[in-house]
Amino acid sequence: MLAWTAEAALAARRLTRVILTTEDEEIAELGRRWGLEVPFLRPGELAGDRTPTLPVLQHAVAAMEQAGARFDAVCLLQPTTPMRTASDIDGCIELLARSGADSVVTMSPVPADFNPRWVYFERDGIFRLSTGDAAPIPRRQELPPAYHREGSVYVTRRDVLMEAGSLYGNKLAGYLVDPEGRVNIDTPADWERAEALIKRTFAETGNTPR
Repeated sequence: MLAWTAEAALAARRLTRVILTTEDEEIAELGRRWGLEVPFLRPGELAGDRTPTLPVLQHAVAAMEQAGARFDAVCLLQPTTPMRTASDIDGCIELLARSGADSVVTMSPVPADFNPRWVYFERDGIFRLSTGDAAPIPRRQELPPAYHREGSVYVTRRDVLMEAGSLYGNKLAGYLVDPEGRVNIDTPADWERAEALIKRTFAETGNTPR
């Protein structure tokens, strides 16, 4: 997953530095072999299973700025969503610059059956629409488009991240990606699907994994 992410990041034209943050020296060395910079090791208190993403990014930016680096924005590429491309990364950065948004996140359309206008929450045996509406929209054709966070690329302006303490800010733009061929790896089944997608990609391009 790290190698796949590293290749996409290093192929992107709009990234000026590609940094790996980890507390594990073995992972750090693997990152270096794939061409990533590892200018620091993450402290252990920011490396737990329940550690939020925001303080990890803030630590990385603070460490880089203490070394003299300066950035307009930060791009987060989590290895658990490995199927993004260099063009996805560049497209998100270009959208951030063009839109004036605080942040950009890759998004995918929500299937009609899961549109918020048709989704119910249950409490004490009573089901209510997630939107608070009294009744659902009756026809699929009348549903407004809805999107979910696909999450393979996040781009956030530096001041939003460091000063406002947010990964998203008040103005979020979405970069649309096709959900086909995408996977967020959380379970063994997700891992198997990712392996199948990667093998298919190699078969279609004629490349072989290093």
